[in-house]
Amino acid sequence: MNINKETIEQIIRCQRNEITESVLYARLASIEKDENNRQVLQKIAGEERGHYEILKSYSGKEVLPNRRRIWFYYLLARLFGLTFAIKLMESGEEEASISYKRFIEMPDLQHIAHDEEEHERQLISLINEERLAYMGSVVLGLNDALVEFTGALAGFTLALDDHRLIALTGSITGIAAALSMASSEYLSTKSEKTDGKHPVKAALYTGVAYLITVVALVAPFVLITNPLIALGVMLAMAILIIALFNYYYTVARDESFRRRFTEMAVLSFSVAALSFVIGYLLKLFTGINE
Repeated sequence: MNINKETIEQIIRCQRNEITESVLYARLASIEKDENNRQVLQKIAGEERGHYEILKSYSGKEVLPNRRRIWFYYLLARLFGLTFAIKLMESGEEEASISYKRFIEMPDLQHIAHDEEEHERQLISLINEERLAYMGSVVLGLNDALVEFTGALAGFTLALDDHRLIALTGSITGIAAALSMASSEYLSTKSEKTDGKHPVKAALYTGVAYLITVVALVAPFVLITNPLIALGVMLAMAILIIALFNYYYTVARDESFRRRFTEMAVLSFSVAALSFVIGYLLKLFTGINE
């Protein structure tokens, strides 16, 4: 078959993508504990290698994998779980399927396009990860901490007007609230017996998510002496936590990032603004610190 230079270059790009994903899926399979998930990953790795060989028969060239991409997704899987890494890779599978459909005159490549679409379905069926099973508990702890604690710290800022006192009061309030939330989640999970979730694990996910948020939000008042500047940094930290968590959640759950981010940010900052006003009014009418 006579293939022009531009088509050869496109085939080589696809070839690099296939060998990269073959190595990547094999490496992810090596760290996956679930036997079924591991077998599917190994199967896909083998198919990607087969695609590479078909493409090589057209290009006539050996192509090296993209090591940066392999390490990037490998580290993502290690840090944030296999599910998160796989969901990000799904977009790559969709793009690969679309790109192969351009080669209408090459039946072998149309077969690869079909395989890429099948990979998407297989990857979606892979999802079987503990951290996602307890995502509801994490959401509960994080949402409650952000909404309640941004409001509490905003109120303390004007009512107390001392960064060390705000940090101390906030820490005591936050730890007590985290223990309370964890206890409530334990009792709720135990009574509802939801999806086989273990009550102790559900309580730990909720409590730890709450405590991490508390530490991040109290830190500015420990490190910055001006309470108003510390409050501004704390609100920036809250936005960052909301953005990072919602990005993770929406990728893993296939939901809208913009909708979830906006909803949580508006709720947290509305409560913070209201608490700030309440703190000011309490200080004004009680005469404390005068």
